[in-house]
Amino acid sequence: MNQVAIFWPMIAHAVLVFGIYFLMFFRRKAAVQAGSTTVSQFRENTKEPPESLFVRNNLANQFELPVLFHVVCLALYAVQAVDVVAVVLSWLFVASRYIHAFIHMTSNRIRYRQPAFSAGFLILGILWVWLAIAIL
Repeated sequence: MNQVAIFWPMIAHAVLVFGIYFLMFFRRKAAVQAGSTTVSQFRENTKEPPESLFVRNNLANQFELPVLFHVVCLALYAVQAVDVVAVVLSWLFVASRYIHAFIHMTSNRIRYRQPAFSAGFLILGILWVWLAIAIL
């Protein structure tokens, strides 16, 4: 397996993050245009407008658990332990993040969001175990 294959899921996650930033910009812009907030309100950002609240919360979420994802991918690459299992698990984690983000920024129904988060959490845990086995 080509060791750099582990970077594609990382790039896919980065694309998600950039997309969320763009969505937040457009939702905030719409809130300003609708008059539900002002541009100056974003200086301290103590109260997010309803139009962009779920998006901002999801953006923050992309810098929590996914940080461990990027670290384990880099560690797998560093110890040359990238294999089919690691790449498949990485893609599954990223898919869970896309699903979680979609639910979070639309309906935000915990009933659906929690399983997507839990799947990603479990997959990420398995990736870390896979790394530990690889370096034994």
